[in-house]
Amino acid sequence: KMVDPTLAEMGKNLNEAMKMLEDNQRKVEEENEKKYVRKDIPGPLQGSGQDMVSILQLVQNLMHGEEEEETSQAYRLQNVGEQGHMALLGHSLAAYISVLDRERLRKLTTRILSDTTLWLCRLFRYENGSAYYHEDDREGLLKICRLVIHTRYEDYTVEGFNVLYTKQPVIYISSAARTGLGQALCNQLGLPLSCMCRVPCNTMFGSQHQMDVALLDRLIKDDVESGKLPLLLVANAGTPGAGHTDKLGRLKELCEQYNMWLHVEGVNLATLALGYVSSSVLAATKCDSMTLTLGSWLGLPAVPAVTLYRHEDPSLSLAAGLTSSQPVEKLRALPLWLSLQYLGHDGIVERIKHASQLSQRLLENLKNLDFIKTSVEDELSSPVVVFKFFREYSNRDQTSHAAQASTIQHPIISNERLIYDTFNQWLGEQLAQLVPASGVDVVELEDEGTCVRFSPLMTSAVLGTEIQDVDQLVDCLKMKIPVLTSTLQLREEFEQEVRRTVGLLYIEDLSWPGLGVVRYNYHSDGKNDDKQEKELEKINTELLKKLNELESDLTFSLGPEFGGQKNCVYIGMVTEDLDVSELVETIAATGREIEENSRLLENMTEVVRKGIQEAQLQLQKANEERLLEEGLLRQIPVVGSVLNWFSPFQASPKGRTFNLTAGSLESTESTYVSKAQGTGTTPPPTPTSSLAKQRLPGQKIFKRSLRSSDALSETSSVSHCDDLEKMDQRPPALSPGQERGPLETEKTEAQEEVAQATKTGTEDVQSDKSPHDCAKVEEQGSQR
Repeated sequence: KMVDPTLAEMGKNLNEAMKMLEDNQRKVEEENEKKYVRKDIPGPLQGSGQDMVSILQLVQNLMHGEEEEETSQAYRLQNVGEQGHMALLGHSLAAYISVLDRERLRKLTTRILSDTTLWLCRLFRYENGSAYYHEDDREGLLKICRLVIHTRYEDYTVEGFNVLYTKQPVIYISSAARTGLGQALCNQLGLPLSCMCRVPCNTMFGSQHQMDVALLDRLIKDDVESGKLPLLLVANAGTPGAGHTDKLGRLKELCEQYNMWLHVEGVNLATLALGYVSSSVLAATKCDSMTLTLGSWLGLPAVPAVTLYRHEDPSLSLAAGLTSSQPVEKLRALPLWLSLQYLGHDGIVERIKHASQLSQRLLENLKNLDFIKTSVEDELSSPVVVFKFFREYSNRDQTSHAAQASTIQHPIISNERLIYDTFNQWLGEQLAQLVPASGVDVVELEDEGTCVRFSPLMTSAVLGTEIQDVDQLVDCLKMKIPVLTSTLQLREEFEQEVRRTVGLLYIEDLSWPGLGVVRYNYHSDGKNDDKQEKELEKINTELLKKLNELESDLTFSLGPEFGGQKNCVYIGMVTEDLDVSELVETIAATGREIEENSRLLENMTEVVRKGIQEAQLQLQKANEERLLEEGLLRQIPVVGSVLNWFSPFQASPKGRTFNLTAGSLESTESTYVSKAQGTGTTPPPTPTSSLAKQRLPGQKIFKRSLRSSDALSETSSVSHCDDLEKMDQRPPALSPGQERGPLETEKTEAQEEVAQATKTGTEDVQSDKSPHDCAKVEEQGSQR
């Protein structure tokens, strides 16, 4: 039974708050209200205050805003779980415990700190260790560096940087370490960048992500001979990129030889809690310090990272900031203390073991896939799986490729490397989008290039990754591999076809994951650069629109938002049944059609403008002639009305009609005389595209015939084509007993001429009447 009512109320409020924040259904229901009521806009602080429900509602609106389109963060919140609630409760309890009296607070914080340290040292096989809890995972290494400086420089507390100036310290880190780690340490310690030495990885023997021990030995000897002090070595038990472990045993011997401090960090340290641990990772238990990130390993939100270390002088640990005399700072371990008790030893081991099983499941499936190259340290147990798409060459292709590469080595290697990096970047993004629960991401490695990384120890506990998610990831990978291989094979053919086609320009963009980039060249006739650029943009934009309207499986776009070429058409991934020649021919023909229509419209605009000016002049001249015919008296307001009443002036209306086909002005007198609009010149027939191909039922554009259709006999295919031609040449069917005579044939031809004649425009509204309507009006007037 809960004795303290404050603790009971705190737990109740936390449960209600978490339930409200995790309710995704509420977010969907209130989405429409948020469009009209923007409560997240900062305003003045209300004097009367707000209740807890309103404040939590504001927090929820900020967490699930309209600008958040990705579902990964919302999915992360859904998997907080009960152990996450315990970690969040720890922060509330820490604030409550801090108001206790000093003596009670000291006893409580000492108990929490000692229990958590003891559990972690036993769990990760680190005997006689102390613990430092910190929010930033780099802060533990920073405090360790200060501890080592205080230990190696006895007068550092009194003389400060003067001691460092006489004998410069050196910190060694691997070239495969986290980006910016060395610079961050130097900035926080106040050391120059010359105090940081980056150790290269192996190039000849062993893993290419492990530190070169022999080269490190030579570097240390050179620094000692030059009067420097080797201070600390940062090794990896799981590099940030590939997840490989350095040779910790040999590194520890080297550090003991030169009296250096060995610090280890990495994701593979989590496997120390398992029953079976590889010898390379097990050597980390002999190091001087290690940093553990339990939050990501166990799926615990807002828990601190832990740095375990061994040191005998507590005064130096206090001077370095690893321990504190303030009881409140010891409460950082409270969320972790609660979460470890909730999970228990078995729960912690089960989570780490589940993550290791996920990586092994994926690694076993990747071994059976073609064109997939893995980069793992241990085939039997590797917590991190890194793989990439790579197309192996056959024996003949490999020989020709090697000869070509030896001729032009650097451009070939760089271009091929960039293409594979682009394709693997696309592959990683597609897999992360299709299977978000897998937690795969894209990583850049120095030797392998762009790869896809699966690190379940860092993501599975948070995302709730299961075995079926790994199987789904493999299935999606099997679907994407044929697309990648087909696109890679057809890229060269597409480039050759575009370069052979007049009017198209091939744009080489190695960073585009797709078939290629093409631009339609606009043939300008002495236009300036700005106008030509606008016309080029207009044509290629219209070309992209026309291509997207086609019923095909291809994706056409303007390219990436940043860094792409302007006024180009980017073609995405393709399949093996793509007809490249038809695609290029269609792009060229569509571009020419758009260009011709643009020129026709431009010429027609000029003709119409000149025609309007000429019509205005002719109408003005006709008005002057009409005034001369009517006389001066008819223009006087009162006299003209009386004169027109006694002697009406009969004048035929004069107008002008513009023939768009002939591009000429014509008089409308013949229209009023014959009561019918002139037919004018018959426009030429619209040319039909010669690209139309006869396709099988269900076959889309740009697709070659499937191999199964090749099994059909030639006679059946020929007869099918003959039937299609006969259907096109066959006249329209008549009803039974109906025959078409010569009169009907003449009527049909007349109707076609009238239909073509309606394309000419007139300026007079009376010409809209048909001849039959005009005849009816005259007949009614005669009867009256």
